[in-house]
Amino acid sequence: MSPDGCKTEWDEIGCWLRAEVGHVVNVSCSEVFQHFSSNQGFVYRNCTIEGWSEMYPPYAEACAFSDDSEPESETSYLYTFRQVYTVGYATSLISLITAIVVFMAFRKFRCTRNYIHINLFSSFVLRASAVFIKDAVLFADENLDHCLMSTTACKSAVAFFQFSILANYFWLLVEGMYLQTLLALTFVSQRKYFWWYILIGWGLPSTVLILWVLTRFFYDNRGCWDDTDNVGIWWIIKGPITASLLVNIVIFINVIRILVQKLKSSAMAGNNDTGHFMRLAKSTLFLIPLFGMHYTVFAFLPENTGVAARLYIELGLGSFQGFVVALLYCFMNGEVQTELRRWLWRCHNQNHLTPAKRSITQITIRTSGGLRRPPSSGNISSV
Repeated sequence: MSPDGCKTEWDEIGCWLRAEVGHVVNVSCSEVFQHFSSNQGFVYRNCTIEGWSEMYPPYAEACAFSDDSEPESETSYLYTFRQVYTVGYATSLISLITAIVVFMAFRKFRCTRNYIHINLFSSFVLRASAVFIKDAVLFADENLDHCLMSTTACKSAVAFFQFSILANYFWLLVEGMYLQTLLALTFVSQRKYFWWYILIGWGLPSTVLILWVLTRFFYDNRGCWDDTDNVGIWWIIKGPITASLLVNIVIFINVIRILVQKLKSSAMAGNNDTGHFMRLAKSTLFLIPLFGMHYTVFAFLPENTGVAARLYIELGLGSFQGFVVALLYCFMNGEVQTELRRWLWRCHNQNHLTPAKRSITQITIRTSGGLRRPPSSGNISSV
């Protein structure tokens, strides 16, 4: 007898959430078998005073499959997709760490702009690490009942994952704010704003996460906290992310407006500097991955909308976003390329000189007043 209702139950295929006596609960075939069955049928169960009733109709009837071998193709599909985003996040992780080392190793790159880039890179590193940690904790044993799994380890992994997502969005916002300030307030020192940027990039995500963790712990402490069934609680996470996206869209439009005004002013002054125009055009193109515009497609839609498309964009394409950001803001930066070529040139010359010639070279350098620079190609301006 279950007078208090039916408890959450896993039937080896679908998860039946807790229900009150007298309620009829349904599970959609499109949710359970979304990648290999287009059937829009439902499986139902009644919550009675004696517990859950038998399913009607059975999965085999409600969710008709065109091919008996397709469940295996579902497993193969998910395995392949997991490999793709694992490669993507691994590539991003390596490139981002390398970019951070480059910015930190050379004194020339120690400025407010690059410090903000380093924090953005760090948020992407956290995001990639959080995905690997979450997968390791939640899917370490494929035989576990994920519907009823509720451990401190899995909740901590999901909370860390949510923090990395929040930090990533807010540092994208900081990059947008910094760029707008740089263009609009040319003669204002950016250093005095840096700690405000730190507060926004790390402080706000920490505050939001603490609020979300406390709310889940006291009001919805079930499972591994990786569900979005309670819409009100989920909006504690989704609300700030959505707000940051809206602000970034406004900033994006405003930056485009400022760039157009600068181009018009340059044209009216009779300045036909094509290099200046190209740098502005490149800066505009750099804004697209910077503001994470592709996430806005699903930001305002319900979580169960376009699940397959979400997987492709947020995990498949999103896993390589860190690599693209590192490429644009570090490895394609003309200053970085020139400095790395100079460093490699010095290392090459030092390795091929004998100790005696090295001493003579150093004396010559002091006498001439500097080391001859290697030829370098034109810079690609960064934002």
